[in-house]
Amino acid sequence: MDPVKNKTSAFLLTPLLCLPAFAASSAPNSSAQASAAAEGSLIVIRQRSGVSELDTPAAVSVLNGQDLRSNNAQVNLSEGLGSVPGLQIQNRQNYAQDLQLSIRGFGSRSMYGVRGVRVYVDGIPATMPDGQGQTSNIDINSIERVEVLRGPWSALYGNASGGVVNIDTETGSQPATLTAGTYFGSYGSWRNSVKASGATGDGTHVGDVNYTLSASRFTTHGYRDHSGTQKSLGNGKFGVRLDEASTLTLMFNTVSVDANDPGGLTKAEWQNNPRQSPRGDSFNTRKSLDQTQVGLRYQRELTDNDQLTLTTWHGERHTTQYQSIPLAPQLKPAYPGGVIVLERKYSGIDTRIRHDDQIGTVPFSLTGGLDYETMTERRQGFENYQLVNGVPAFGEKGRQRRNERNQMWNLDPYLQTHWALTQKWALDAGVRYSTVSFDSQDYYVTTGNGDDSGSKRYHKLLPMGSLNYALTDAWNLYFSAGRGFETPTINELSYRSVDGSQTGLNLGLKPATSDTFELGSKTRLGYGLLTAAIFQTNTDNELVVADSSNGRSVYKNAGKTRRRGIETSFDQQFAENWQMKAAWTYLDATYRNESCDDSGNCTPAGNRLPGIARNMGYASLAWAPEQGWHAGADIRYLSSIQADDENDAKAPSWTVVSLNTGYRFNWDKWSLDLFSRVDNLFDRAYVGSVIVNEGNGRFYEPAPGRNYGGGATLTYAF
Repeated sequence: MDPVKNKTSAFLLTPLLCLPAFAASSAPNSSAQASAAAEGSLIVIRQRSGVSELDTPAAVSVLNGQDLRSNNAQVNLSEGLGSVPGLQIQNRQNYAQDLQLSIRGFGSRSMYGVRGVRVYVDGIPATMPDGQGQTSNIDINSIERVEVLRGPWSALYGNASGGVVNIDTETGSQPATLTAGTYFGSYGSWRNSVKASGATGDGTHVGDVNYTLSASRFTTHGYRDHSGTQKSLGNGKFGVRLDEASTLTLMFNTVSVDANDPGGLTKAEWQNNPRQSPRGDSFNTRKSLDQTQVGLRYQRELTDNDQLTLTTWHGERHTTQYQSIPLAPQLKPAYPGGVIVLERKYSGIDTRIRHDDQIGTVPFSLTGGLDYETMTERRQGFENYQLVNGVPAFGEKGRQRRNERNQMWNLDPYLQTHWALTQKWALDAGVRYSTVSFDSQDYYVTTGNGDDSGSKRYHKLLPMGSLNYALTDAWNLYFSAGRGFETPTINELSYRSVDGSQTGLNLGLKPATSDTFELGSKTRLGYGLLTAAIFQTNTDNELVVADSSNGRSVYKNAGKTRRRGIETSFDQQFAENWQMKAAWTYLDATYRNESCDDSGNCTPAGNRLPGIARNMGYASLAWAPEQGWHAGADIRYLSSIQADDENDAKAPSWTVVSLNTGYRFNWDKWSLDLFSRVDNLFDRAYVGSVIVNEGNGRFYEPAPGRNYGGGATLTYAF
């Protein structure tokens, strides 16, 4: 079965072990000395005698799900991940484009969704085989913990360079509980949710069953004009112990979103009226998506030293997006239109075996496996207007202008080992051979728009290694190195020019390859943990935005880039009910050589990579007793962000403060938690995120001024 829920505060660090998803089992005979294994997703798990997060030779942050929910709207991951160093996560105020999320600068160029970072939910990737992911299906209401891995270890997880974000949802336990929650806030925002969880046993007996079911509904008018959204989300997990040696877990998830798209603003538009959406209103830009997926995980103890895990999943995602494309470009015969219709089906299977043993007095673990993922996409394009008495009426689906089937798959064998060399020294090493294949069949062939079918295949060997030294029982040093790579996503391959002057797929794009070196320190101080990491990442063939206009982007390889920085964090619990968190990140991300596009426009060496803040800071203080009054405050800082490669446009730095307070009642089997909060307390006018290299200078996505919210959570334990 999955491990028992963590009832301990994130500040009171329980034993942790950096292992793959299969280790989410507290199965008997697990070796207490094995500490790491490679696979398709990161899970940081507890074992009876395992090492702690302190001993994990990687930059990893673990956040408790209850801390993410406490006093928050429970709508966006950006609400609760500010304390993770190296993670830049921003709410675009645009639910048609998802959050803007990057780790150590990887992912900052993404027009929508998550790029350069692998995302997993219960061991199932929320990232497609091409490397494009999304967070819209993540149910904060049922999160048990979030784990964020940064640095060289990300090489073990395939098609990404920045890191891994793993979400593990709650596993039902006794007693059964029923929870109902509500939130209301500024701009007509409402979120209502319900959750049921429980178990028929403790998970150790044959036939024991556990379950967690969660559903929520969110609606908002939006801070900006033309940014209203409706979102429905459901998540479930059922587990059963089949016999003394095996368990089976069923997981399902569904999400439906209808969101208007306010688009970006020029600097003048932002300064004049940050809430306006001139293109959104004119073109009725919007996106709708529906996604359903199901997964199955089987775990079996083969022998006292050998464990088998098999995880498989299947999902379907349907998306329709209306863009702000003017009439003139669409009149060109090669232009693919202003309405995108996508139908995606994706599946995967991850099989692995782990062996725990020792040679002499040296214990070790060895994990090998094979990860196969596939996605089939039907991509169609239509004009975003219909003629009414010879006048174009925008925001209406017109004639078809694109029709193709895209197929992508990856096949990744992997192997990792951990050796506890001495009481002080530990060695980890791993390798993954990743193959990513892309094939496109063009069904829209007309005069002026030829057959654009094509295919591409990428291969890369991804090694990593780390060495950990324990200076004392409470202080560890580690050094790690690894190689990662990113292939172009289907969306990045889709266009050769934003004006339609060049047709076909951008098959000239190469994968980006990154080499990362990291030196870190972790120290336990009382009931807290102090961490620091120094790193450098050198990337060849960095994938960057060549041109972006009206919601459509064209990409290019930019030669060599370098990211180097320092990450520090400190979590502490003191005086029983006081909690403090602090984090600081310095990240210098620059071009190492001059980069020129096909038009002869060049980016000089030394220019900063756009979309990346050089400095980020976070601090929070909370009074959090189990009942009675509770309160907290946090402050967030982000330095200026360059908006384009030329570094002649940028979003200014900002600092915002938030406050929250509430009261928690506990009586008999009932509990009621009431809270209220105010964000951007001092009503700071700032840009929340930027659209990198937007060709019309519409870089800026404004953030709200002072805004308010409040809610209640009622729980009954049977």
